[in-house]
Amino acid sequence: MSGQYFLEQVATADILRQVTRVCAECYSDIEIDDKIYYDMQKYRYLCSDCHQEIVKMIEIEVERIDDEGGLFA
Repeated sequence: MSGQYFLEQVATADILRQVTRVCAECYSDIEIDDKIYYDMQKYRYLCSDCHQEIVKMIEIEVERIDDEGGLFA
C-alpha cells in the first residue's frame, strides 16, 4: 500500500544540505544513511516512525471504506 504514496530513500549529504535535516511530521533530526520516505502527495520527507504511523492510518481508512461496501454497493 505505501508504495503508492511514498518513495523510500537513504538520507544523503545532498538531501540533508539541499532539502531538509528534519522529519516534516515530528521534526526529529535526520542523519546521513537514515532510511527516509518521500511523501509524494504532500511533497515532504518523513522519518521511518512517522512513515509507519501514516501507513497504518491509510490502511485503516482503506479497511473502513472496504467495510462500507465500496463505490457501487
